[in-house]
Amino acid sequence: MSISLNDKHKDFFNSVFEVVKLIPKGKVTSYGSIAKYLGSSKSSRMVGWAMNAAHKTPDIPAHRVVNRIGLLTGKFHFGTLTEMEEKLKAEGIIVENDQIQNFKTYFWDPMIELSLD
Repeated sequence: MSISLNDKHKDFFNSVFEVVKLIPKGKVTSYGSIAKYLGSSKSSRMVGWAMNAAHKTPDIPAHRVVNRIGLLTGKFHFGTLTEMEEKLKAEGIIVENDQIQNFKTYFWDPMIELSLD
């Protein structure tokens, strides 16, 4: 039995969602870091598509996923243009001009945080 492309995407999206659910409040990660953790380092754009599909699901904190330098590139997929920033600021993350300040301070790396000991 072969898996259709849609099933592959659905499985990948669900894997992305499970990782995103583990990002602690007050922390952020990048699309590329999630892709790398899932063994698909060239699939950061696909992680972005998964986040676009997740914005209306309250148990998936899509606001905690940003680009590799801390830009809020996904803000256009929230209810308002400021919603992503507001959610991050509510968790104590400093955002100026659509970019997380002191990005490394808030960065959560799934490769480290979710490593198997």
